[in-house]
Amino acid sequence: MKLFYGTIFPNVAFHPDEVQHITKVLRIKEGTVLHLTDGQGNSVRGELTIQGKKANLVHIKHLPKLDKSPFQLHIAIAPTKNIDRMEFFLEKAVEMGVDEITFLLTDNSERKNINLERLEKQAIAASKQSLRMYFPKINPLTKLSDFIKNHSENIFVAHCNERFERVLLTEFHFNEKNTFLVGPEGDFSQREIEMLSEKNIKAVSLGTQRLRTETAGIFLSAWNYQRGFSK
Repeated sequence: MKLFYGTIFPNVAFHPDEVQHITKVLRIKEGTVLHLTDGQGNSVRGELTIQGKKANLVHIKHLPKLDKSPFQLHIAIAPTKNIDRMEFFLEKAVEMGVDEITFLLTDNSERKNINLERLEKQAIAASKQSLRMYFPKINPLTKLSDFIKNHSENIFVAHCNERFERVLLTEFHFNEKNTFLVGPEGDFSQREIEMLSEKNIKAVSLGTQRLRTETAGIFLSAWNYQRGFSK
């Protein structure tokens, strides 16, 4: 199955980037059956037709809209200094169905800027590769304090500071929709942890090992992904 991205309503059309990818990079032959999704759960199947620099689908069949997983996860994470590691996290988190990713600016952040457009394109690529019909939302860099002002329910923080009480992830009874905060390579500052505690945001431990930022994000992605199989 070859999945591509574009619009379905009001008209079925490939995204411009996909047209070039189909005709110039993959060189897919006319008549090949392709699938197209709008990233919002809608998808179609059709045969490829190419006219000059244009690519379209014919003999289109609209496919049943898939249900979205009830186990929705939002990861708010401080980007790593090495952006390759953060892009690796993004790819794996998307493959495992994370619904939303926000990049955080914290006291100990070493990276204070991101290329949002590049990250969004990588999220789309990972969605297509993993055959996701619902694409995740990728949010711009946001100050931790601003993020907390706009999010108040089912939020948990994963930090490494042993001076503060933390409960093992496996000991919580979680709702279906949750948000997790993951700090930078230097962890959240004491000031930030105290601020989060005052907001009644519970702290969780991801185990006895100390995980890198991107590893913690992938761990949470995998944890939420497997919940869908144990329902």
